[in-house]
Amino acid sequence: MKLGYDLTIEQAQKLVMTPELIQAIQILQFNTQELDAYVEEQLLVNPVLEHSTAGVSDEDVREDREESFHDAQNQENSSSDTSQEDFDWKEYIRERQYDDISYRQGEYTPDEDRNDPLERYVSSDVTLPEHLLFQLQCCGISDEETRIGEYIIESLDENGYLTSSAKEMAEAVGVSEEEVLAMLSVIQTFDPLGVGASDLAECLLIQLRQQGQLTEIFELVIRDHLKDLAENRLGTIAREMGISTGEVQLISDVIRMLEPKPGRQFASQGETKYIVPDVIVEKIDEEYVVSINDNSTPHLMVSSYYQNLLHSAEKDEALSKYLSDRVNSALWLIKSIEQRKQTIYNVVSAVVRYQKEFFEKGSKYLKTLTLKDIAEEVGIHESTVSRSINGKYMQCCKGVFEIKYFFSAGVAGSAGEGISSNSIKEFIKEIVDKEDQKSPYSDQDMAEMLQEKGIKISRRTVAKYRDEMHILSSSKRKRY
Repeated sequence: MKLGYDLTIEQAQKLVMTPELIQAIQILQFNTQELDAYVEEQLLVNPVLEHSTAGVSDEDVREDREESFHDAQNQENSSSDTSQEDFDWKEYIRERQYDDISYRQGEYTPDEDRNDPLERYVSSDVTLPEHLLFQLQCCGISDEETRIGEYIIESLDENGYLTSSAKEMAEAVGVSEEEVLAMLSVIQTFDPLGVGASDLAECLLIQLRQQGQLTEIFELVIRDHLKDLAENRLGTIAREMGISTGEVQLISDVIRMLEPKPGRQFASQGETKYIVPDVIVEKIDEEYVVSINDNSTPHLMVSSYYQNLLHSAEKDEALSKYLSDRVNSALWLIKSIEQRKQTIYNVVSAVVRYQKEFFEKGSKYLKTLTLKDIAEEVGIHESTVSRSINGKYMQCCKGVFEIKYFFSAGVAGSAGEGISSNSIKEFIKEIVDKEDQKSPYSDQDMAEMLQEKGIKISRRTVAKYRDEMHILSSSKRKRY
């Protein structure tokens, strides 16, 4: 074996993850909220970037984005040694003839009032403590009692349950335990019924008491058989209490109509985030047309304000280099956002073509679909498909769906076609909705019924899908 040092020349292929490529991958996998947050961050660090404004027409902005995309594409295809030096960024900025409106003071016009939507002036949601404190102020009680009541209300969690005992609250406020219990009994009469309870049983009893339905038999069922009631073991309750199963069924129906979490109907302290569909699918002339929701994508452009810096940049080499770097970064961001839109459009278009029966007939006709199927049709990698559908939503005639909903495994039908697991769940839900509640179908019964429809599926798989849909077992669905 020869040992030593040699100089050799060889060719090798390898993937180099440039910062621009990493940014493009990140932008592709961002959902709408994450993309908006990322763009706002880039607007802060890159002064060349700005949102498109009302002073520029949509057509001008579109043409500018297209030109920016092609300029960046041409730059990418050129050699790495000359791409930065040969492209005249100062000339690029000089050719943009936008009005300098980026830093112009706004002027009031009477038309603004007419165009201002009323939806901007909406009141904030009322929280549970605010709702209870308002009722406390209307009770006509002393200042000391008000102070105790305020502490009790602040001790409730978001569902309306007490987080401290009467003894702990009495020590914290500096009063007797009897005074706390007296104010607690007042608060338990407030709306919503059931607030101020220490556990579920007390919450249910408070509601029945305020509604005038609390009897000894109701109290015994709630205090001693609440777990059996949750498991639908009505026969066990009937035997132990010496009453008929039908009576227990009526009691169960009343209790199940009560609210186990009284405070959840009020606003939470967390921020509410609404789904914004990234893609809209519409049926036009018997064809399904896919379009990107323009409101879900930020509209960016290169700021015209920097035209005023051209003269200084021609004499200042450092300023010229800074402007070139910033414009290069801005154009790459615009290009990445355009590529994101195009990739999502291509993927969703392929999904719509594959799942056309779903849009025509409903969820039961959803086919099995994998990332590999779409990747081969679109001509991209499976990981790219995964990033393009993660956290993205589609609006269509059937509602708003996460795009991942259309990708699911399944089983083979009697004719050899693939049947999606989501379709099987729809069949199971349909069977449960139509069953006799006094004699519900077991998992084995449903498996046999599905086999009659040409869907070969085991009992354990039926149980798995049923659990995923939060459908109770046959013993818990049974009514007496």
